[in-house]
Amino acid sequence: MALKIIVCAKQVPDTNEVKIDPVKNTLIREGVPSILNHDDANAMEEALTIKDMYPDTHITVITMGPPQAKDLLIECMAMGADEGILVSDRALGGSDTWATSNALAAAVRKIGDYDLIFAGRQAIDGDTAQVGPQLAEKLDIPQVTYVSEFSLNGREVTVKRALEDGYELIKIQLPCMLTAIKELNTPRYMSIGGIFDAVKHEIPTWGAKELAIDLDTVGLEASPTNVFRSFTPAAKGKGKMLEFDTVQETAKALLGQLLEKHVIS
Repeated sequence: MALKIIVCAKQVPDTNEVKIDPVKNTLIREGVPSILNHDDANAMEEALTIKDMYPDTHITVITMGPPQAKDLLIECMAMGADEGILVSDRALGGSDTWATSNALAAAVRKIGDYDLIFAGRQAIDGDTAQVGPQLAEKLDIPQVTYVSEFSLNGREVTVKRALEDGYELIKIQLPCMLTAIKELNTPRYMSIGGIFDAVKHEIPTWGAKELAIDLDTVGLEASPTNVFRSFTPAAKGKGKMLEFDTVQETAKALLGQLLEKHVIS
């Protein structure tokens, strides 16, 4: 069976190096170390697992971001994806989830034929978990979020969806959209041979013109989400270590300090 899979992935700032524009209230991405979003790595791995089972499967990775996001596409191709497409344009800058899903939907339509779309549950720089579901709605395809297990039988997919208090099993027909969580799998590493092959690939960049998208539906001005304030939390003070000869002495000293600070009474 030959499947055509699209993986939507995002390059996110390393959470240890987050910087924020105080005027625009948006993340400063240029010059900041970036990584493949964690949940997107699980989505990528599940697509590759399907390709391991069905070698004729074709995997296309789409990412929306600045030019440096091509590094993410090279990383995904070094893992085993067949091609990468960068959606990038100044007109798309500052897009919220609604505007981002508009741009990604236009990219998927430009690709055309597909059987399955994978994405991560959410990105660590926004934690909204909105882009995947919004993309599915705009493409008018069924979707399941928070996927922790996956199996494929012909054109029918069975997934285990994680809930706050348990799980539910859902059967869904292709084409469909699935968003992955970390329990789904363990992402693989890039291979040396894969890296050499990936850097040889030409990675196309699709802007607003190539996507033939209405500029009133993308970018910062078109985004209905208004961020009230973004800030980097102040670093907490260092903890205090209690060092005594015995566990009993340490516990006694800890109890005394908790009583002194009225944490307990």
